[in-house]
Amino acid sequence: MSMPPLREALANSDLLFDRAQLEAAIEAMAARIAPHYAGDTPVLLTVMHGGLPFAAQLALAVGAHGVDLAFDYLHATRYRGATTGGELVWKHRPATPLAGRRVLLADDILDEGHTLKAVRDWCMSEGATDVRIAALAVKQHDRCVEGIRADDHGVVVPDRYVYGYGMDYDEQGRNLPGIYALRSEG
Repeated sequence: MSMPPLREALANSDLLFDRAQLEAAIEAMAARIAPHYAGDTPVLLTVMHGGLPFAAQLALAVGAHGVDLAFDYLHATRYRGATTGGELVWKHRPATPLAGRRVLLADDILDEGHTLKAVRDWCMSEGATDVRIAALAVKQHDRCVEGIRADDHGVVVPDRYVYGYGMDYDEQGRNLPGIYALRSEG
């Protein structure tokens, strides 16, 4: 079943957080995160594609607090353009050796946590000494994988399909300057 075009989705969506609210949330996150890495240079691993806008802003904000970051990325997905998750598919693993390193995972959303759990476990198996999760948004429900949570997050979103600010709607709308939630998927 194909999804309606983005313009139709926007007409059937609510704006949850605008750009200014999200930027303020990211700045507040950076202030909370930076003290954990004082005197260290952790590896910021961006979960592509959704985490890109958030990770870039978080990196700049953490840098403003005096913390240098090494950058790398990974691409692992369960959605592949759909509104519900499936099997985890690795498209790219980080090239930076993680043995003995601290890692900050930056992702657009923590929904059920299957992807982030697999990525966190992989980082630990590669020898990372510490893996913290920073998610721009956390979805409000009780279906999260046991043992997974965001160590820090910017906003909480309802248990609806959300998109914008890195999150996609059928591979569209990632660059919308806010987070939107569909009123209905029908």
